[in-house]
Amino acid sequence: MIVDSIFVELSVILVIALAISLIVRAMKQPPIIGYILAGIIVSPYFLNLVKSAESMGAFAHMGVAVLLFMVGLNLNPKVIKEVGKVALLTGIGQIVFTSLIGFGIAKLFGFSTLTSVYIAVALTFSSTIIIMKILSDRGDTYTLYGKIAIGFLIVQDLVAILALMIISSMSGGGDLSSIAIQKLGIGAGLVAALFVLGVYVLPPVTKLIAKSQELLLLFSIAWAFALASLFGYVGFSIEIGALLAGISLSVSPYRYEISAKMKPLRDFFLLLFFILLGSQLTFGSVGDYIWPVIIFSAFVLIGNPIIVMFLMGRLGYTKRNGFLAGLTVSQISEFSFILIALGVSVGHVSIEILSVVTLVGLVTMAGSTYAMMHGQGIYRRLSKALSIFERKGRKVDEGKYHKNEDYDILLFGYNRIGYSLEKSFKKLKKKFLVVDNNPETILNLAKARVSCRYGDAEDTELLEDLPMKKAKMVISTIPELETNLLLIKKTKAVNSNAIIIVVSHQIEDSLQLYEAGATYVITPHFFGGIHTAHLIEKYGFSRKDFVKEGSKNALDLLKRQMEGHRDVLHERD
Repeated sequence: MIVDSIFVELSVILVIALAISLIVRAMKQPPIIGYILAGIIVSPYFLNLVKSAESMGAFAHMGVAVLLFMVGLNLNPKVIKEVGKVALLTGIGQIVFTSLIGFGIAKLFGFSTLTSVYIAVALTFSSTIIIMKILSDRGDTYTLYGKIAIGFLIVQDLVAILALMIISSMSGGGDLSSIAIQKLGIGAGLVAALFVLGVYVLPPVTKLIAKSQELLLLFSIAWAFALASLFGYVGFSIEIGALLAGISLSVSPYRYEISAKMKPLRDFFLLLFFILLGSQLTFGSVGDYIWPVIIFSAFVLIGNPIIVMFLMGRLGYTKRNGFLAGLTVSQISEFSFILIALGVSVGHVSIEILSVVTLVGLVTMAGSTYAMMHGQGIYRRLSKALSIFERKGRKVDEGKYHKNEDYDILLFGYNRIGYSLEKSFKKLKKKFLVVDNNPETILNLAKARVSCRYGDAEDTELLEDLPMKKAKMVISTIPELETNLLLIKKTKAVNSNAIIIVVSHQIEDSLQLYEAGATYVITPHFFGGIHTAHLIEKYGFSRKDFVKEGSKNALDLLKRQMEGHRDVLHERD
């Protein structure tokens, strides 16, 4: 009967979450806000429906493990090497500046020194769950700012674990230095063992298991949960274990298949995580602290991004990547709640402080989610004002591998469709320039001596700097409506005679793009059927010809896989 009650409880909560999410979607707000609001509505403050918090918590932990495992799949060791320096320096710098300023604000409001320290540290941590969910949904985990943001999170998580260890040792009377040395030794041993397994054991095992898609899914879940549990058992967080489990498989040729199969699991369990988070928010006598809540929230939402922009600007990065990376740290973390709760349990801070930090968390999580989802549009409005954060001269992330000359074709987005188009351009002997927001793709193109440039089609300053005036054709393989509308507008403004070709997955969007001035809209979902129909008309029932076409297609797919192309589930272009 206990199982039945949990099932009924979960069913009711999911129905409520669906209803609220539909309303949030109609208002064009991020879905995460709907999930958190659903949690508040089912909390003891309103409907009081969450009776099986322990079971819900288990589901939530599963979601965290799956999410971070999938993050690790995209964290190839090459990526860590690529952004390690900026992630470490900016991550530590953000923690130092945020904690110092946060401490000063807390003292101005009259909080005690110890309470101010707790609040300051709580304000430094950002939510791994929210950031990774939004980066994944937007397909930005492979972009430069996305990779740097993931680096921030790793640095923050390590500092958070250290902070929790310090407080735990105080409550248990343990010696912090001996505990730290012991943990460091255990952690180093586990990472070394994982490295050996990742290089010598996992490749042949995954190759054998991948023959069965069901076994590949089962193996992936087992590997993620086993390592998460192992790291949790030895005193680390399950987040670190799940992340390392993913990293150990990041060089596997099957990582995209694994990621695609686990995405539905991730979305379901994370839904429960956000509902549980909303249901556990405590407000207490927060009315007495309304001004501290407002100021702390404003500092996290605005101050943290400014700190990151300043630090990345000093390191030579463009204001755009600094701004987008800065938005990812504009909320506090679930670690912040744990930290304050632990401080309450050992008598360092009062329960009212937990209420203050909880409300700051709700405000900043909602605000940062909206800001990250609409970051490109916000950046376009603030672009000129943000120039103060950018150093003059050549930028570290400029990624310009082409001559300052005119091109026949500008191609935005290289993966999949762009890859095929590039081969045709070469056959036609047309001068073309590739623009892509994946730094790894740009480096590979540069090595192959293909004219290319790192950048995003949503960046108006980039579009204004590109040689569009004399281009005969502009092609976008990015299926996002707003991006393509902006690209059409900018192209027509400087070159009304250019042929503009864009991609869309929706009929309604395609018609809107035609109305905006697109010359031709590629619709991949429908084009596949058209292409197959042409093959049938051409070859009839000739098995020999179809085998020949299939062999050519298989060789092309194999080459794409070897070059690291992503499928449609993992990338937006």
